[in-house]
Amino acid sequence: MRGQVLTVALVVACGIATYVTMRGAYQSVLQAQRDYYSRYRFADVFASLKRAPDSLKSNIAAIPGVASTQTRIVVEVNLDVPGLGEPALGRLISIPEDRAPILNDLHVVRGSYIEPNRRNDVLISEAFAKANRLSVGETIGAVINGRWEPLRITGIAISPEYVYEIRGAEVFPDNRRFGVIWMGRAALGPAFNMEGGFNDVAVSLAPGASEPEVISRLDTLLEPYGGLGAYGRYDQISNRFVSDEITQDRITGIFVPTIFLGIAAFLIHIVLSRLVKSQRGAIGLLKAFGYSNLSIAFHYLKFALVAVFLGTVIGAPLGVWLGRGLATMYQDFFRFPDLRFVSTFGMIGSAVLISAAAACLGALSALSSVVRLPAAEAMRPEAPARFRPGVAERLGLQRFFSLSARMILRDLERRPWRAAISLFALSLAGATLIVGFYFYDAIDYLIQVQFQNASREDVTVTLNEPHGSSASDALAQLPGVLRSEPFRVVAAKIRFENRSRRVAIIGLEARSQLRRIVDIREHAVELPPEGLVISSNLAKSLGVSSGDKVTVEVLEGERPVRDVEIAATVDDLIGTSAYMDISALNRFMREGQSISGAFMSVDALIASRLYSFLKRTPAVGGVAVREAMLASFRETIARSLGISVGALIGFACVIAFGVVYNGARINLSERSHELASLRVLGFTRGEIDWMLLGEQGLLAAASIPIGYLLGYAICAALVYSMQSELYRMPLVITERTFASAALIIGIASAFSGALILRRVHRLDLVAVLKARE
Repeated sequence: MRGQVLTVALVVACGIATYVTMRGAYQSVLQAQRDYYSRYRFADVFASLKRAPDSLKSNIAAIPGVASTQTRIVVEVNLDVPGLGEPALGRLISIPEDRAPILNDLHVVRGSYIEPNRRNDVLISEAFAKANRLSVGETIGAVINGRWEPLRITGIAISPEYVYEIRGAEVFPDNRRFGVIWMGRAALGPAFNMEGGFNDVAVSLAPGASEPEVISRLDTLLEPYGGLGAYGRYDQISNRFVSDEITQDRITGIFVPTIFLGIAAFLIHIVLSRLVKSQRGAIGLLKAFGYSNLSIAFHYLKFALVAVFLGTVIGAPLGVWLGRGLATMYQDFFRFPDLRFVSTFGMIGSAVLISAAAACLGALSALSSVVRLPAAEAMRPEAPARFRPGVAERLGLQRFFSLSARMILRDLERRPWRAAISLFALSLAGATLIVGFYFYDAIDYLIQVQFQNASREDVTVTLNEPHGSSASDALAQLPGVLRSEPFRVVAAKIRFENRSRRVAIIGLEARSQLRRIVDIREHAVELPPEGLVISSNLAKSLGVSSGDKVTVEVLEGERPVRDVEIAATVDDLIGTSAYMDISALNRFMREGQSISGAFMSVDALIASRLYSFLKRTPAVGGVAVREAMLASFRETIARSLGISVGALIGFACVIAFGVVYNGARINLSERSHELASLRVLGFTRGEIDWMLLGEQGLLAAASIPIGYLLGYAICAALVYSMQSELYRMPLVITERTFASAALIIGIASAFSGALILRRVHRLDLVAVLKARE
């Protein structure tokens, strides 16, 4: 029975490997996050403002519940990076010239901290340096307050504030075109007229402090200075992404191992059921000699425990190896000083105990019917199966089926529960494949909706501050621009009753062609002349629907506060968005025809001229190239999905192989005498092969549509459980996924069937016919 034991052990190994990998990844990232936040003093509350004097810092520190305060200067500038044609965006953050403990402190990975009185020395973020192959001692160009300045890289660093390094409300990183740069405050302050002032503040809270109360007091204090609204650690974009990933690892670490261990319990059940059935007389004899039910049960339990032991020997090292690979991949996404895969004996022990419990459950369910029998009853041969016409005969359809096919149908009818459980296990293999390939479908659909239907521009130019209508004309006349559509972005807080959310209201042209509002079903939503169009996720968060009136509190300029009607909600995929007709938004702000930038269609042949011009234009605050963003997104997703989907495909093949192989082996053991007799009576080898493997083939074929339905249900559950305000995965499964899953199940089943046929063809007919069951 070594083949059957090995297949069970492989399924157990998959369960243990998945548990160790995902549980270890969950604990590793969680521990790295906690240690990093603690050691480098990650702030609890953040706020941006127009400008405030340094003297205000003492007032902030005096707010009840504030433990420490860090004021700084934060500005965004265009960068000229060697080897990069289009402009990059750099976020300059001031740091003390003399190294001292600060909130959101820096960990210098390579090089050294900046030196005092070296105004152009900077530290750059590790992700940006790696993406652009920048090293210590190199120089990059930056437009600082209208002047082009060379910045010398003295070191490469990371910060707990930018574990996941993205710009603003974006979802996917583009580390080649966005980076964080830390610069001495004495150099950065005069460059942006910030001597003696600051425009950003971070706060840490004392134990037991009320975050909402601190945020409220901080907003009140910063309002006269152009405060844009304080927010807590939960809404800090980098922390949200890392925390969401930790949550998803925890969900996956429970869901996937459960499938494998459940199937392992089933395989042990069917193997031991056959074994116990064939040794029924011996069990009765042992009971007659005084052996207890417990001792007999334990004898057979050891079979299950051997499978668990072999599964542990294979699965634990495999899980650690996969986990280390996953940790390496995480380090490319999340920048921690020390992210190592955690694989403790306790975690592996838990996996083994769970596996052993599942195996024992399968074994005991197989033993229960026999060990309960009295000794005399157990020593009797089992009553012969009740033979009767099958379904085909009872329905008068026998002429449509061959003799072999009718025998297969009768065998399935005689053992309906075993057939049903085999069918369910094979369906789980198909469902696992559906889940693995689903992520490719979802990402492809997300790209189609977001980068092809919604964002149709080539370039997005953002100005460093709102400008009048003349800026719109100037942007439209830049070299290579074929079409230009202005937009306005306003930071605001939307309130409804006791709920509020901080969002950016995006003003678009009524019939914009380059940037459209598109829902999850790819339907374009037209902007009404008045009122807000908000994402359904934001509507759910606020508890509003179409027709409700909300209070919009603008967080810039004259900070108007007015009631606005929700004109419509849109079920989109990314973020918590709010849209408005640009003319209506300008009227709301009472500012004339003001714009924040423009979406552009650009002639590719002269795009390089446009990029060179934009790199050195002081009024330009940032440039985003759609194709570059898409390429970066594809590269990021391809690396992450390759590992996870590859593992799921391999594990699903193990399930399919294990179920088909065990089912066929048990059929061969139970029916070898019958098959040998039929062979002697003149049946061909092909007919015998069909009688043996036809049942498993029918079950595999029947499992495919059930696996589709089960996989779809699992994907729906994953979509629901993994929803966040940052992004939503669409529930889209293509025909390619269904076909791939069916093909892989077919190949795995055919391979296991081929191994069984080798045993069939080597049967010694005389020995089989002489053998007694």
